[in-house]
Amino acid sequence: MLYRLKDAGYQAFLVGGSVRDLLLGIRPKDFDVATDALPEEVRRLFRNCRLIGRRFRLAHVHYGDEIIEVATFRAAAAPPEVDDEDHREIDDARVHDDSGRILRDNVYGSIEGDVWRRDFTCNALYYNIADFSVWDYVDGAADVHARVMRLIGDPETRYREDPVRMLRAARFAAKLGFTMHPETRAPMDELASLLGGVPAARLFDESTKLFLGGHGLASLESLIDFGLLAHLLPDTADELARDPSGPAAKLLRLGLAGTDARVASDRGVTPTFLFAVLLFGPIQRLALAKIANGTPESHAWSDATDEVLSTQVRRVAIPKRFTLPLRELLVLQPRFERRDGRRSLALLQHPRFRAAYDFMLLRAEAGMIPAEVATWWTEIQTVPAEERHERLAQLAQVAPAEGGEPGDTPDGAGRPRRRRRRRRPGGGGGSDAPSA
Repeated sequence: MLYRLKDAGYQAFLVGGSVRDLLLGIRPKDFDVATDALPEEVRRLFRNCRLIGRRFRLAHVHYGDEIIEVATFRAAAAPPEVDDEDHREIDDARVHDDSGRILRDNVYGSIEGDVWRRDFTCNALYYNIADFSVWDYVDGAADVHARVMRLIGDPETRYREDPVRMLRAARFAAKLGFTMHPETRAPMDELASLLGGVPAARLFDESTKLFLGGHGLASLESLIDFGLLAHLLPDTADELARDPSGPAAKLLRLGLAGTDARVASDRGVTPTFLFAVLLFGPIQRLALAKIANGTPESHAWSDATDEVLSTQVRRVAIPKRFTLPLRELLVLQPRFERRDGRRSLALLQHPRFRAAYDFMLLRAEAGMIPAEVATWWTEIQTVPAEERHERLAQLAQVAPAEGGEPGDTPDGAGRPRRRRRRRRPGGGGGSDAPSA
């Protein structure tokens, strides 16, 4: 593709993270291209090309399942006047809001201007296909070798232009193991609140990049260190501040470590399970408070999940296709601790059982529920269906609830299940009193 652009008379550079990763000896996950060709010119060269974007037009060139993003060079700053006949200007010049955030930056330019629009020096390296050289305007190669994250330009101005750069700094520091340059780190404490003005849908995208890219646990620590977590996941930040080493904090870190392991082994990950891990601490705390105030357990968990999610989606727009199964996954959790016959066997047939079971295992590993509960649910799945009732009866005989008789099956509250007397023929509509 680079050669086709070059042969057509355009400049063509491999740019950004792929060049950085190659210098670090890391295999790039994707490749981005920068060129002086306009998007429409790229589309004419590649029939497998699709133009996207409203704020800034990009060309996506498809090769099977792979997509190579091709961006036209941008100008460093909007010119004071634009000639209507200048075919390199589209829509509007760059505009800032009152806080300094860029609203529009649709001005095309040259490579010399494009480099100053990039965020970090390590991402501003251009590999030239014409002579196999690396063009470096901002000492990015030196920062890559020193493993330092440094913003291009004045950090406060750059963060005000786009507050998401603070999240990107945390993500790259976590992914690459880079240290933050003091000048790049300094404005974060004062400017972190600007993340409140970022569209919630964009913060969802950034959250998945932070936590589902294979470096979720390191990203969490970066967000905490840089004071950003409270502006992305406020209830989670409050829970960690309340009990930094408690079971909820342990579950959070175990869950993120497990997600990182799945990414490393090319297994699937989903935002449903991710946000269940991220939000379980505050949801559990609220559910337990509701139960203590007399709300039935199932209603307490359902209401707590809805309340925490309602608050969170105003900050991070988690789509309903993830929040609905997340709600089911968490509301099922108390049922794992109730191993009475029909309800436990019915739980095995629930469409969300597998995800809820995996989450229950995580809770057991974090010390939130007894390990034998997790062992029992693991074993019961291997027992033939006709033997499961027998296994339930054995459980009741081995560990009868306090105050119950052998053979009674404990319910989720640790009380024996009460036997009901048979109704006498001709009896009234009221139920008989339970046996003693």
